[in-house]
Amino acid sequence: MMTTSAVSFGNNFTQCFTKINTYSSKELSFVTSQLSGLRISFNPSLKSATPIVSSPIIPVLKPVARRVCPFTGKKANRANKVSFSNHKTKKLQFVNLQYKRIWWEAGKRFVKLRLSTKALKTIEKNGLDAVAKKAGVDLRKK
Repeated sequence: MMTTSAVSFGNNFTQCFTKINTYSSKELSFVTSQLSGLRISFNPSLKSATPIVSSPIIPVLKPVARRVCPFTGKKANRANKVSFSNHKTKKLQFVNLQYKRIWWEAGKRFVKLRLSTKALKTIEKNGLDAVAKKAGVDLRKK
């Protein structure tokens, strides 16, 4: 058995729900929305029951690395992009972050780090251990 029902959005009536798979009074019925693919289940024997809505599975988002240098603390700068007509628009000036493999003498291995070019110059001057200790970065995890 298949029936359709109308839902009003403002002044327009739209047919957006299709009733499918009507079972006996002890089982649940499902209504599928044609707008967003939601399945709404209800018990036809209960007149005042609130529907249970199940949405499609949303994929889990992976964490994104921040654009911040762990050694110097440098991060993006908010600036104005100025056109010829002196119209100012906001823009971000990102830090020059690079992935580098650096030899860690105390750990006797290479450590892959994402750091700014300024931090790279500081590490060449003062050494990786001194800069990491001052910044509070634990190199054993990486």
